[in-house]
Amino acid sequence: MERAVMSGGTHTADRITLARLPSGVELTTTVHTYRGVTPGPTLYVQAAQHGREINGTEVLRRFHERLPLESLSGTVIAVPVANPLTFDRVSYTTPEQLDSVHPNMNRIWPGDAEGSLHQRLAARLWEYVTAADAVVDLHTGSPDMLPHVVYREGDERSRDLAAAFGTDLLLAEGAGEDAPDEWHRRGFEGKLRVAAAEAGIPSITPELAHNKQILEDVVETGVTGLLAVCRSLELLPGAVPERDQRIARNHLGQVSADAAGLFRPTPRLAVGDEIAEGEPIGTVYDPTTYDALQEARTERSGLLYALTREATVTAGDQLASVALTREA
Repeated sequence: MERAVMSGGTHTADRITLARLPSGVELTTTVHTYRGVTPGPTLYVQAAQHGREINGTEVLRRFHERLPLESLSGTVIAVPVANPLTFDRVSYTTPEQLDSVHPNMNRIWPGDAEGSLHQRLAARLWEYVTAADAVVDLHTGSPDMLPHVVYREGDERSRDLAAAFGTDLLLAEGAGEDAPDEWHRRGFEGKLRVAAAEAGIPSITPELAHNKQILEDVVETGVTGLLAVCRSLELLPGAVPERDQRIARNHLGQVSADAAGLFRPTPRLAVGDEIAEGEPIGTVYDPTTYDALQEARTERSGLLYALTREATVTAGDQLASVALTREA
């Protein structure tokens, strides 16, 4: 389908095949392309690599309604459902029966056209990524998380995109040789944002709060953020407003559950608090004996930007995330 305005800007929506299932059923998605009336850069933006993170998909629908084609210079390519399989399952990952290489699509970029299911999905979308001058990969996290944008530390073009998107918190993440062992062990070099940066394309990952539910304030943050990114790239006219933003380093400063049980967060704590090393963030206890199994504490001081409110936890579950605050 195609949408056009009198002055010549156009919108097309193309159904493309990403991969095929064992039965021969095609796995498809829709790619929206918005072309302005004058030449300019190309922005690639996608949502729902993780199918339960649906606020990004709704962001792109609202962005579609509000993008002024008559003022657009250049091209925007938008994919509202990057991973149809996880979207249909309302899940974070794909079952091992369908992809035994990696159940998480955001660990295998840039993909492989002859590889596993996720690798084929990524390789097909990578064709659009490499045609772009900037990348925005929309994600949404837990309900109890500060909205933030992640970018590669030391990459000033990506940092500028993150600042333009406009969340109050920006997280710089080390990559490659600058990353800790845990970063490599968890396969983070296969994230879309990291692979795009390695290819010389500035890229960011906005992490908007909440999943499985469409929340109006979250969606509005995403839409205004995308429009601001377009202005920063001169795809749209207008200036990006000055903002008072906190900068922190995402150093995988997580507090994890050592045992399974029920988790009771420290009542006075809230996301956004500055906390000290060794500060208690909650207790894991046995629901049948009432025994305290773990007094969970931070290993370093910093900004508490995520704190789970889900009571039932298993060993290894993330309870909290702490970032190192730094000067802008």
